[in-house]
Amino acid sequence: MAAVSNALGSVRGLGKRQLTLLGSVTGGHAVIHWHQQLFPLIIPQVKAGLGLTDVEVGYFSAARQAAVGAANLPSGIIADAWYSRRAVMLAAALTFMAIAYFLVGIAPSLIWALPGAMLVGLGTATWHPPAMASLSTRFPGRRATVLAMHGMGATFSDTLTPIAFGGLLVLFNWRGVLQMQMIPALLAALIVWRALAGQFKDAPAAPQGGRFRDVGMLLRNPVFAGVSFAQGLMAMSRNVILTFLPLYIQVDLGYNAFELGLYIALLHGMGIISQPILGIVADRFGRKRVLVPSYLAVGVMYLLLVAAAPGWQLVLLMLALGVLFYTLTNVTTAAVLDVAGAGVQASSMGLMSVFTQLIALPALIAGGWLAEQMGYGSTFIMSGAFMFAGALLMLPLRMYQGSHKTARFGG
Repeated sequence: MAAVSNALGSVRGLGKRQLTLLGSVTGGHAVIHWHQQLFPLIIPQVKAGLGLTDVEVGYFSAARQAAVGAANLPSGIIADAWYSRRAVMLAAALTFMAIAYFLVGIAPSLIWALPGAMLVGLGTATWHPPAMASLSTRFPGRRATVLAMHGMGATFSDTLTPIAFGGLLVLFNWRGVLQMQMIPALLAALIVWRALAGQFKDAPAAPQGGRFRDVGMLLRNPVFAGVSFAQGLMAMSRNVILTFLPLYIQVDLGYNAFELGLYIALLHGMGIISQPILGIVADRFGRKRVLVPSYLAVGVMYLLLVAAAPGWQLVLLMLALGVLFYTLTNVTTAAVLDVAGAGVQASSMGLMSVFTQLIALPALIAGGWLAEQMGYGSTFIMSGAFMFAGALLMLPLRMYQGSHKTARFGG
């Protein structure tokens, strides 16, 4: 709790308008992640209910990632170009989530479930660029810390959702549970739209030379390109883990949906504490000092998933992995936003996601093939290798050095 108090202390003295923005976006992010976290939990149910193979499960998960990759850059560009419409965009993201799970819940086959999976990705893509860019622009001196607080909203949901939803899946049919997600998501969309309606009246100055020119310059920045590619490798590993670890726990280990939910909750719960700590450390001592050792540590823990025995060994490993599993995304995002101009913050988020999702997409299909040929443990080994590669990629980059030193960026 001390870490949470430190993070809250860092935003003391903010005005009502800033606190409304931070609170509404953080709360909305919690709802977005409620729906994102449903996805790995329903994979065993969808696989059994629709009679899918592991490769087809890979296609189902890849459909979500394809939508994220395709929509993130347009979402970022729209959020920058139509700054005053960001409240509408954020409400639309929640609406997409409402429709997505209703479609999956009524789907009779894979081909009908794919549009629902894609709408989950579209909701994700529509939310993150405008939300994170708005926080980055409004809190430039506390960028990693405020993004970590935004991430804490997600982590609360990531922790609670698997337990609550896993219990519902034990008690009720998965189709009915999914269809009922529409009501709270639409209510959250209305609340966010009303709360943020007056937040985006004063747009930042348009970038000199044009927005597309500034976005093009980002592509030539080695820090942007390197961190984005490393983020893509991390996304590859995370998506593979979130797709095939639930199958390993429920199919190979024989746990029910509620027990699966408990394990998934462990994977995220520690982030409530670690996110503000890593955000403050990254702002104070620099991005690379957090990212490189953390990538290596996560890579090692993915490899240990192969050897961990069911029970206390797997519980401890999931707890340890949860310290970094989601938290690192905030620091990589801050590293990218460090080198993006004020007028292209959302566009830079979208561009980074294009790198991330296009790189990550084939890994899900490859993971399905590996799972069928050599078992789910082989997918964990592949994920560990991706993390090691990401750490090596970031070693030569000259990132932001932290507030205790003069800032230096690669150029």
